[in-house]
Formats: sequence, structure tokens, C-alpha cells
Amino acid sequence: MAPVLRLFFDARYTRTRVHDGISRFSASLVEAVADRADVTMLISDPAQLRLLPAGVPWLRISAPTSAAEPWVARQINPHRPDVVFSPMQTMGGWGRRYPLILTLHDLIYYEHRTPPRDLPAPIRMGWRLYHLSPWPQRLVLDQADAVATVSETTRGLMRAHRLTRRPIEVIPNAPQPVQRPRDPHVAPVRQLVYMGSFMDYKNVEGVIRGLRGLPDHTLHLCSPIDDRRRAELVDLAPREDQLIFHDGISESGYRQLLRESAALVTLSRAEGYGLPVIEAMAQGTPTVVSDLPIFREIVGQAGAGHGAQCVDPDRPEAFAAAVRRLHEPGVFAAASRAARARSLDFSWEDSADRLVRLADGLAQRWRRRSDPWD
Repeated sequence: MAPVLRLFFDARYTRTRVHDGISRFSASLVEAVADRADVTMLISDPAQLRLLPAGVPWLRISAPTSAAEPWVARQINPHRPDVVFSPMQTMGGWGRRYPLILTLHDLIYYEHRTPPRDLPAPIRMGWRLYHLSPWPQRLVLDQADAVATVSETTRGLMRAHRLTRRPIEVIPNAPQPVQRPRDPHVAPVRQLVYMGSFMDYKNVEGVIRGLRGLPDHTLHLCSPIDDRRRAELVDLAPREDQLIFHDGISESGYRQLLRESAALVTLSRAEGYGLPVIEAMAQGTPTVVSDLPIFREIVGQAGAGHGAQCVDPDRPEAFAAAVRRLHEPGVFAAASRAARARSLDFSWEDSADRLVRLADGLAQRWRRRSDPWD
């Protein structure tokens, strides 16, 4: 009998209060993989455990932003993992004695170089310098044994820019299982949902400008936001009462919003996948998204049934027209069914299978070398 794969999963990018995209990816994927391998989660803050699956073993190591990160393998080597998987590309690999899989979600920051505002100033400066040229990324990715990404669109871009010599495996995002989607024949509330950060490239401003053509709609902005950014967005709104800021929303609250709203919306100028889009579709909620290759990949044939509408992110009137279309007789019901049908093409179980196959292959090749622990 083949030995059970001992997979260490880097869960240090999990949030402690509410999920963002990388946090949800980590928590969902590690839960599915734990049914298929002997998994140990790597955390840096015990508070992360509240958003991670219960009952999965864990090991506390230094934070990914620590000065010790380049040599983090020193903390992992004594535990003798078969493979280490990180949902980011920045995990240190110097001195490691195990196969390493790194993940690159997107190439957004080569075009939009402004880093997240909550990072320390030295890291923000390093972030900008890092993305001035592709060669630092190549050095980072080529230290791994394999590289993962979340979409065929991003894999194509990585190959076009020759970002790594390593094999690239697509391990997609997926929605949480939804046993009973919304009733497509129940008319939606005239409200819209935005789930995502408020960084400039997300173009939340485009959605808010579109509200001028939707005076009877409200926009629910679900993610945490600082006071300065909130004031900027309020100043753009036709009416302040059209914006509802949740500043972080519970999982149950988010699901309820999706199940009653007319659409989930995003006019982002770049994405690696767009997890909120497929999460909404799993509930049977249509989406209105910017016309990007990645969104066309994710929504697939749902677009033909108006389960998703792709619009020019610089035309707020087109965005408003797409939302109004959902209120025409029969349109919402058809769009809801199309959205739900497309969502069934993605599952965390499939993504976990892809990761385990990749990791198992690397572990077997590693074992055929001289024993790294001798």
C-alpha cells in the first residue's frame, strides 16, 4: 500500500475575522484536501483557527511578513513533510528538504502596482520594486518544484511572460456547496452586492457611478473598509443612502444577501479568478461583471443565458442597463437557472484532487532521490 501523503498546507494567509479572497481559498481548499491526505496546517496566529476547518492538525511558525521568511524551511524541515503547498508565491524555500508548490493567482500588480494600503511601508516599497520587472517573480517561482494557479487565463499569461520553467497546474477556486439555491421565480430585492477589496484596480467607483441609472437600487459593500476610503466612495454616490457598508459581513449574512439581491456586481479591471462571482452563481444569483477574459472563462455558457452579463467597466450606463434587464419579465428566472448550472462545473473536491495528484507525483519523485533526511 502506498504511504499516505503528508502534506503541509501554508494557511498563514487566513484572516482572523472575515475572509478575503486568499483566506477563503486557503480555508476551503485545506478542508477538502484534509479528506484526501494527512494534512498539517501552518499558521502564524492562533486566531486564524476560527476561520480554518476544525480538527485538522496545525503547526505555528513565523508570519509570512517576518524577516525570517526566506529561511522558514528551518522551522518546517524537522517535521519531515512529504510536500509543502503554499497558496501564495512568496513562501521562503532556502534550505528546504521537501518538495515545494507555490501559487501565483494573477499578474495584476505588473499593471496595477499600488500595493494594499494595510501593509507596512517597507513591504509596500518592496512590493512596488518587485513588480517593476518579471525577473524577481521568475527567481521566486523557479525555486519551487511546481507552480499552481487558479485559472487557465492566468496560466496562459504566465506562459506568455515566461514566468517560470516549472510545471504549472490549474487548481481553481470554487463555491461553497449549496444544497438548495434560491427560487428563480421569486422576484429579487432591488439591491446589488459587492464583495471584494477597495483597491483602485477594483473600480468600485464604476459601480457607484452606475447607480445614477439605478435610483431605486441599493449597493451593499461587504468587505472591511477604512474611513478615508469610505468617504471617497460616499462622495461619488448619487445619494448616500444608496450605499450600505457592512465593514465585514458574517458568512450567514453574506449568503442571505446573495439569495435575495438582483445581482452580484464587479467592474474590476483585473482578476485572477473572481471567487465572489462563482459563489453568487452557486446561490442562483446572476452577476454583472466587467468584460475581461478571466470573467468570460469563469461564467462560460452562463453568459448566453444572462446568468452573467459582461459590460465595459468604463460605461456606467451599460452597467445600469444590464441590471435593469434582470427585472424584465422572465429574465431573472432564466438568468438564475443559468448561473446555478454553470457553478456546478466547479468544486473544491475537484481542486483538492488536482492538488493531491500534483503533490503525490512530486513526493514520489523526491523519494526516488537519495533520502533527503539522511
